Amino acid sequence: MARGNEGTIIIKKVVKAEAGAHGGAWKVAYADFVTAMMAFFLLLWLLNVTTDEQKRGLADYFAPTAASKSTSGSGGIMGGTSMSTEGARIGQSAPLSVTMEMAPPRQRKPADEDEIEREGEAGSLSEEELLREMAEREQEEFENAEEALRQAMEDSPGLSDMAQNLIIDNTPEGLRIQLVDQEKASMFASGGSELQANLKLILEKVADIIHRMPNQVAITGHTDSVPFRGKKDYSNWELSAERANASRRALVEFGVPISRIATVSGKADTEPLVAEDPTLPTNRRISIVLLREAAFIPALPPAPADN
Repeated sequence: MARGNEGTIIIKKVVKAEAGAHGGAWKVAYADFVTAMMAFFLLLWLLNVTTDEQKRGLADYFAPTAASKSTSGSGGIMGGTSMSTEGARIGQSAPLSVTMEMAPPRQRKPADEDEIEREGEAGSLSEEELLREMAEREQEEFENAEEALRQAMEDSPGLSDMAQNLIIDNTPEGLRIQLVDQEKASMFASGGSELQANLKLILEKVADIIHRMPNQVAITGHTDSVPFRGKKDYSNWELSAERANASRRALVEFGVPISRIATVSGKADTEPLVAEDPTLPTNRRISIVLLREAAFIPALPPAPADN
């Protein structure tokens, strides 16, 4: 049987090539990487904005302990608290549950139980009693500062022999620290305002005491009554003022904030330390006063003994 005009059948096999090295698999890996980085930065942000109490709540929540049976929000991750740092939003219907209290500039810790009891009774004190209480506390701080400065002088090599150059007393103005010239131990170069090495050492200790106190500082320079000679139109007034200002610069150099300096003045020989002989070297001095913040209340005379 002869074949007719039948068409030739051609079978074509197409082999598809597999995806090469630069296919779409990298997108999955990149998405996982971005997700991990976002979770990492979210963790850093949470550590920065949460308080210690909130961190403890998170740690307790993920700790392998029994689940909380509380039906209120206090059994949740934050233990019923919410993040209330500056800039965070708080629900309008929920009351503020986390507060931040700033300590007052002059926070004093009660020393004993009696002190704690006095703190509790402060609200019932009259204005006069409260002022007296404040003055007594400030006076106690002055006495502690005086003791600390004298101890620092004794413990420092080279300063123990200069105790005679240091005079500390309490005045209605405040705690006064006077650095006094002696016959063979001058605080400044003769006729000038350049600080001697011994004065710098003492001022460094004084600056450390000032750091411990919140009071403002007044600095005054004094000279003896011997007329100044050497410069035209220059007298003990200019000399005392320049020495006071040099002391101010030294205190600032040793770390006393410039905002703590209230006044700097020179009084020449108008207030001699030894009025009987205003020419003595001890009249040359620098006075540094920690100014009182509470009203000065003089000590009451002792009560007469009962017979």
